[in-house]
Amino acid sequence: MPEGDTVWQTARRLHGALAGTVLTRSDLRVPKYATADLTGRTVLDVTPRGKHLLTRVEGGLTLHSHLKMDGSWKVFANGRRWTGGPSHQIRVILGNEDRTAVGYRLPVLELMRTSDEQRVVGHLGPDLLGPDWNPEQALANLLADPARPLGEALLDQRNLAGIGNVYKSELCFLLGVTPWLPVGALPAERAAKLPEFAKRLLEANRDRPVRSTTGRRGQDLFVYGRAPRPCLRCRTSIRVADQGDGSRERPTYWCPRCQTGPAPSTAAPRGTPRRTTN
Repeated sequence: MPEGDTVWQTARRLHGALAGTVLTRSDLRVPKYATADLTGRTVLDVTPRGKHLLTRVEGGLTLHSHLKMDGSWKVFANGRRWTGGPSHQIRVILGNEDRTAVGYRLPVLELMRTSDEQRVVGHLGPDLLGPDWNPEQALANLLADPARPLGEALLDQRNLAGIGNVYKSELCFLLGVTPWLPVGALPAERAAKLPEFAKRLLEANRDRPVRSTTGRRGQDLFVYGRAPRPCLRCRTSIRVADQGDGSRERPTYWCPRCQTGPAPSTAAPRGTPRRTTN
């Protein structure tokens, strides 16, 4: 599931393949931009912002993309077979003399003036992996609505940018509270550590091919996706239930013994809910 660390890795791959080179191929397979042609322009940089990707090209243009649940960018040496999915899932192709970047299943793809980037990322809170990171501001944002469930507050990119459903569940486990605990009820000493704790988790994983929050090989996550297997700490069955604001429900995992706080009475001890949109 793409989260801040995945987007950071994607940006690094795209930047390494495209930045400083002239585009010899450009194909935006979105009706609105079907006639747009970026060939002949130099790619200046590829920058991650939370879960957003900003590919800036010569002439003051930015190609904005978002992976959401299923999107991906793949980079191939020219002449190699593309393996990111069937051709009808391709939304964009950018290539130079050596490499080709192909965007698959991208739910968000738009070409804009670089000067207009704030329109799509200006609402974001401090970026956990960005130069604007500010733990004090991130904490203040989280605590601004003390009645809000912690899990929902962590997913709100206006508070801090980069956390998705996996890190939400894992952070709540490491803090020892359920994702349904009101933010204002989080003990002060744990609240103070939360922003930097989250940052360390994402930083530790931005260079790893397999995301891990446990440090244990073969047991990469404490709770996410593990229902009904036993908790790695206490052996109690991990639980799962949907959490959301009514517009988007997300499967949320926790240990009923290691984590204190409210939890749904309908939580399932086994199986997983259907996949939902991120």
